Parts: sequence; C-alpha cells; structure tokens
Amino acid sequence: MRKADFYFDLPEELIAQTPLERRDGSRLMHLDKNTGEIEHRHFYELPESLLPGDCLVLNNSRVLPARLIGSRASGGAVELVLLRDLGNGCWECLSRPGRKTKPGTELTFGDGELTATVESVCEGGNRIVRFHYEGIFLEVLERLGKMPLPPYIKEELKDSERYQTVYSKELGSAAAPTAGLHFTFELLEKIKAKGVKVCYVTLHVGLGTFRPVKEDEIEDHEMHSEFCIVPEETARTVTETKKNGGRIIAVGTTSCRTLESFANADGTLDASSGWTNIFIYPGYTFKCIDALVTNFHLPESTLIMLVSALAGRENVLNAYKTAVENKYRFFSFGDAMFIK
Repeated sequence: MRKADFYFDLPEELIAQTPLERRDGSRLMHLDKNTGEIEHRHFYELPESLLPGDCLVLNNSRVLPARLIGSRASGGAVELVLLRDLGNGCWECLSRPGRKTKPGTELTFGDGELTATVESVCEGGNRIVRFHYEGIFLEVLERLGKMPLPPYIKEELKDSERYQTVYSKELGSAAAPTAGLHFTFELLEKIKAKGVKVCYVTLHVGLGTFRPVKEDEIEDHEMHSEFCIVPEETARTVTETKKNGGRIIAVGTTSCRTLESFANADGTLDASSGWTNIFIYPGYTFKCIDALVTNFHLPESTLIMLVSALAGRENVLNAYKTAVENKYRFFSFGDAMFIK
C-alpha cells in the first residue's frame, strides 16, 4: 500500500493546542468497524457503550519531564530532549542548536544543580550526553525538566499533569499515551461498576512515534522500537476475558501494539516484557483486541495505518472526513474515537 492512501486534509485550526478543562468532556465518535456507521457522543458516555464481561486495557506509562533548557559553559542557550537511558549517567538526546553541542561541550541546568558533558554524536545527529548531579537523577529531572510536547503543539502547557494520564505510574515515556488523557478516576469507577475489568500494560512511548513515514510504499517503513511490559494480573485477566467471550478493548494504539506484540495465536496472553517494533497496517490479522479507544491521528502516520487495519481504510478516512466537517479537535489534546 502507498503512504498517500492514508492522506486527509486537516485544517490547522482543528489541531488542539490545549486540553479541555474537563478531561472526559471531549467528544467521542463511535465508529462501527464492520458497517462504517458513525455516531457522535461524549467521552463521559463511554460506560454506556461497554458491556459486563468486557476488559479495558490501559497504558500506565508516565511521561518523563525530559526537556531540559540550560546554557553552554562557553555562553548561549541549549535545549536537550532525553530519549534513551544508556546507563552510568549517559543518555541519548536531541540537542538544539546541534552545531553548538559538539563532543566536549559543557552544559549547565538549574543554576548548576545539573551539569552535563556532550560525549559523542550518534548516526542521525543525536548526542550522547553524560550528566553530573547529586542525589537521584529522576528527582532532579522532575524539578528541572519540562514536558516534551509534540511538535504540532505551540502553546505552553500550564499544568504538566494534563499531559499525564490520571493512572500514570511507570516513568519512562517521551510522549503521553494520549487516548488515556480523557479518563478520570470517577469514569474508571463507573466502568468497573458496570462489570468491566480494567487492567494495565506499560509501553514507554518513544519520540519515534512522531517520526513520519518517508517511504512511498508503507511496507518499506522501518518501525521504531519501544519497551513494554505485560504484568501477570493483566495476562490472566485478558486470557479469562477471551475464554469467556468478552471483548478486549485497548485504550490507545500503544496498548494495542503491546497486546498484539505478546498475544498468543488464540488471543490469550502470557506475562512478559521486552521490545516491540510491531507495525500494524491494513492486511494485519488482530489476535487479541476487539475494539479500540483512540485519538485522531496525523495524516499518513503509522497510527492512522493501525486504525485502518482495525476498521478498514475507507471507513476510517470517511470518519476523519466527518470529524473535520463537524470540527472535532485533533491530535494529543483533541477528541477521541471508539472503534467497536
């Protein structure tokens, strides 16, 4: 299939720049994956669409405040985005301005509470940076770091917790699993009260999730790798749900990719952990999930390809056209879709 098969025209004003005041106040488009039928609802109405015996699977990864703004010892500002922990105080980072962060460059953040040395340049231009600090690095990062918001969000985020899900727990993502941003604790309690099982996986989202597909033939695209974990309790709950005939509903493409990466051929699941670079696009046969809660994604992205694999490309593109016509809000802080 060609990348251009997943293009749609999106007016820039529909890209949500800030979250709504009420998390579950966003709109929720229902899309029937078999018929293409569309309904317009709100996210707080999600429990009405779930059935006793269903299982909702959420990604509990928490976003690192991985954007550091500081200065070079020689003068001038510098910005780093931490991508990957290499151990022993070293991280792979994006750096700006790149030409000013050559190996040997000394950096300072937070009035000297955190300092760093650029060790080397990777293939592709990322930097290996060694950090120097007292105490626990993640605690220092919590104090000094900012949220690494996606490139299409231009507004400064006033409350950093709005780029975290309320159930986030495992620190390690470079971007939020945004389908989960709509949930409140109260909404989750309503869902459980209906007899729906709620369980969690962990997939640490990498910035590769924003990397565009450059190849014209999507089969030639090389997917980035991300680390994920399926706990014992989740594996047991998903397996029991499948055997009892309930639906597995993934919240977000990250939960979907985790479940599909580790599911057995019959859709059951074993506790496991590891890296996945699974690329799901039309033609893929789903083993585990039956339905998906997801936000609206970028044109020609791997995420809209995954959604098209579940609901059909024509159904999805028609739903997106309808969303544009009805002025739905798009991307990370935007509205959501329930594919059933």
